[in-house]
Formats: sequence, C-alpha cells, structure tokens
Amino acid sequence: MTASGVPTSATLDTSARDRVSPRTFAPTPFPSTRILALARASLRELEHAFQRGVTPEIDTLVGWEFRGINCTPRGLPPIARLAGIQKFVKGMFRADDGRAMGYNTPVVQNVLDGRWRTRPSDEAPRRFGFYTIDAVDPTSRDNAYLHALLLDYGQGGNPLWDVSRGLRDYLVQLEDGDLDRLVGKAYYAAGPARVGVGFFLLERWRRGRAASSQ
Repeated sequence: MTASGVPTSATLDTSARDRVSPRTFAPTPFPSTRILALARASLRELEHAFQRGVTPEIDTLVGWEFRGINCTPRGLPPIARLAGIQKFVKGMFRADDGRAMGYNTPVVQNVLDGRWRTRPSDEAPRRFGFYTIDAVDPTSRDNAYLHALLLDYGQGGNPLWDVSRGLRDYLVQLEDGDLDRLVGKAYYAAGPARVGVGFFLLERWRRGRAASSQ
C-alpha cells in the first residue's frame, strides 16, 4: 500500500491468474484474495477502485450469477454483517422483451472467505429485488457516474410496497480486461434526492439463468 493509503497492485492481488474470460471461466468455491482484500478496504480505497474502474459490457454479465459482498470499510461499524446482508448473490439475465435484468438472492451468512450457499436452498433459491441493467443516461436523474452501468430497481417490476424499488446501483469493472470482478456504489432514491448507501463487490460465481421473466 502506498503512503497515501491507496492500494497497490500487490495489496489487491492483480495477478493474471485472477483475470479470467467468461468464455474460459472455471468456477471456484471461494472468493479471490483480491475481493477479500477490497472487502476490508477503507472508504478512500473503495472510492479509488470505483473511480478508476471501467464500464462493463452487459453481454459479459448476462447469464451469470455473482458472489456479492456488502463492504464494511475499515473503522466503520459492521452494519451489513449485523443486518445479515453482508453476503448475497446477484444474477443477470435477458428478459423475454430483450432487456438486460437482474435479481438478488439471499445467502447463508457464514465466514466471509467461506462458501456461498443460497437460501432457502441451492435447489430452490429465492429471487427478489429485480432491476434493469443499462448504460448511464447523462440526461437522466441517475447520471452520477457515466463510466458505470446503472442497476435500476425502480424499473425492475418490483411491488409498490417493496423498499428495494428505491435502490440505484452504479457498477464498474475493477479494471480493463478483468471481466470477473466488479465494484458497485449504491444509492437510494428518496423523491428527487439520492442518498448514498455504500459499496459492494461482485465476483463471477456460476452460470445463472440466461433468460427469464418474473
């Protein structure tokens, strides 16, 4: 790590073995050392990783499920862990109408470097919190990060009483050429206001459903 507190490539393990094309991706049961390092990073380090990220291609996301971690930056209370949402799964698929969409799945909250086990079971996982996936429109209200994709829960067809409808996630690849690790920055829409929620990490995990409707 540099004197300024910004992670170096050695700190975050950017070796070639951690970079895999989806076409040659081999599932691994545990998160990579790079993701685990970022999960324990400071707010400054997470912001740096997000700002230097690159725009993912939507087609590299569709058809896959990703291990997710809601970050607890160093020095802050472990709110996500205490709330039982530190670990999760995000899946991406192509809807019948052609839109790129995604969903969330709850996960057993075991140790962070342990296996991801979906709930209520791997055979019948719950899927909720649907969202659309699209490039950020510079003319829209949600245009804070033009180098990101926008995951818009307000367009996901969630019930009116579902609080997830207010979520707006910006998503980037950690770096060019690494298609399997992403960092997200979440906001919540309260009328015209946008309230920062925090950072999350995604890492390609396994094949999901390529197309679906709710």
